[in-house]
Amino acid sequence: MNALAIYDRLTEGGRRFVRIDELCARAGEAGVLPTQEELAREAALTQREKNGLEKRQGEFLAEILAEPQAGLHLCHAMLLPTEKAKASFPAYDRQGEIRFAGAHLKREGNAAVLTMGNPRYLNAEDESTIEGMETAVDLALLDPRTEVCVLRGAPVEHPKHAGRRIFGAGINLTHLYEGKIRYLWYLMRDLGFVNKFYRGLALEDQSPEMHSVEKLWIAAVEGFAIGGHCQILLTMDYTLAAEDAYLTLPARKEGIIPGASNLRLPRFVGDRIARQAIMAERRIDCASPEGRMICDEVVPRDAMDQAISRTVEKLTGSGVVSAAGNRRAFRAGEEPLDAFRRYMAVYAREQAYCHFSPALIANLEKNWKTK
Repeated sequence: MNALAIYDRLTEGGRRFVRIDELCARAGEAGVLPTQEELAREAALTQREKNGLEKRQGEFLAEILAEPQAGLHLCHAMLLPTEKAKASFPAYDRQGEIRFAGAHLKREGNAAVLTMGNPRYLNAEDESTIEGMETAVDLALLDPRTEVCVLRGAPVEHPKHAGRRIFGAGINLTHLYEGKIRYLWYLMRDLGFVNKFYRGLALEDQSPEMHSVEKLWIAAVEGFAIGGHCQILLTMDYTLAAEDAYLTLPARKEGIIPGASNLRLPRFVGDRIARQAIMAERRIDCASPEGRMICDEVVPRDAMDQAISRTVEKLTGSGVVSAAGNRRAFRAGEEPLDAFRRYMAVYAREQAYCHFSPALIANLEKNWKTK
């Protein structure tokens, strides 16, 4: 049975939305993909020791995403609010604040402020942060009492930056090297909360291309935005950056593909600079001419709080009635959902091969040492 036939069966002919993790788990139960027991044994190994069972998941998902109807249906499923977000909403709505592993959400005036946090690892992303981040993004978008969302990093513990806010260091290389990040993490992240930054939340009975629950997102970059955190900036509506902050996409050095950056970064800085950043490790200082193509405003390091308040007021002072419509209009021209689907079909397959490539381990051991 091919992937499309399996998808049709597991989604009841497209009448049911199934998230990627559940889809692969149920396909495993059907004997098509690795079972949960097989994956659990593999998860106990370091990345070097793994047998690459999860590459079959990449091939399976790539085949689904490559077919327009099934692929768009899967993208739609991943844009719906999660069950955890629905269950958490009453508490957040009542208290105006909620904390998850990896994310803290607080209502502050007209803004829902989402703070990313993994302080021991410079706010890096890993398995411990992904569920909390997606839940917080869903709640920020569902909150009827706020008009815009703000995204920033929490203070970190690293001795070099202790107590200082850092936007984020990308994927947790310690956990990647130790085999603690599964392949599906990449797909759940980029089809999930990162795409929700860009497209908002879908409704079950309407196309996410035309109808969505969305708000403007303001990013506040302090310190640096490395890897996955730089990727996130490409989905934001307005980016503030401290004058000493910088951006990098060291995916080549890590041996992986940097999410949807290959699709999105050329729109900001052009093809040449995008290739230099992704394939030749070019650092982009936020205050440089190239950095200002990504960042809307560069501010003094100690003036970020005031800049956030000023930007929230600027974007909400006259109301945000047209915000969602303008976001959809931009997306229609620059990245229709079908273009994203086609990109993710390639990404699903290639990232699976990269994640289990000997080159990934060689790159990590050459360029980075586990502590």
